[in-house]
Amino acid sequence: MKSNQKKTFAGISKKYTALDKSETVLITVPYDYTQTWKKGSKKGPKAFLSAAEHMELYDIETNSEVYRKGIFLVPSIINSSISIKKMIEKVYNTTKKYLSKEKFITLIGGDHSISIGSIRAFGEKYTNLSILHMDAHTDLRPIYKGSPYNHACSMHEASQKHPLIQIGIRSMDIVEKKYLQKGNVFYMHKIYKNDSWMHDAIHKLSKNVFISIDIDVFDPSIAPSTGTPEPGGLFWYTALKFFKKVFKNKNVIGFDIVELLPNQKESSTDFLAVKLYYKLLSYKYTEMSIHS
Repeated sequence: MKSNQKKTFAGISKKYTALDKSETVLITVPYDYTQTWKKGSKKGPKAFLSAAEHMELYDIETNSEVYRKGIFLVPSIINSSISIKKMIEKVYNTTKKYLSKEKFITLIGGDHSISIGSIRAFGEKYTNLSILHMDAHTDLRPIYKGSPYNHACSMHEASQKHPLIQIGIRSMDIVEKKYLQKGNVFYMHKIYKNDSWMHDAIHKLSKNVFISIDIDVFDPSIAPSTGTPEPGGLFWYTALKFFKKVFKNKNVIGFDIVELLPNQKESSTDFLAVKLYYKLLSYKYTEMSIHS
């Protein structure tokens, strides 16, 4: 028998999930229509929420239980059959709605095209905004497979409006080269040779930062369940070290995690995504006093 109880993030008590009591809003976007190799990231949000049920809610590093700040899980806003343009519009409107309520907005995909709508909304609200794009791919094509809304185009619109700092890049098409922002791309093969890359990247970010994280920024040895894996990615503690510095030095105003493609035979990537999500919230609320 199915329970009628409303699902909450990580099964936390309802007193921490009411919208008026929650500082964080979690929007899930189960959509993968634009995925071009392995489809299935529309199942990512469900796998993410399932894995969250098994996560310890005390974070050792920050000595915190960040769920006590409240996490409101937005009821599903889309289904997988709507058009790409309609999906982006819904993500934009939903993000804008909760930004107007002064919430910290987080999103879980779905393929990377979901970021187009949310970044539009953040761009309207915040001045001096930059985008921190963590990905194996540049995603800067102006059009792909006949659409400007393909996951391979997810950062093109943002790059025309905001500083775009790209971390972990190790795959791109030659047509994207002319859209790269000079000095703002941190290729993975150079990161391994450059001890100062974290400092250099943070220096390029503006005051307000939105973070977009494609799971394939991680090395596939620790995050194999994604649609377009690339060898030679970031490892867990390197990524956390960088994120902690970003939250300490900048005003992170929201983030998304995309391209989780669940595999029934391998659930570690699902858990990595959840643990990353919770870590970022823990960094946000232990560092936010600096920016208040």
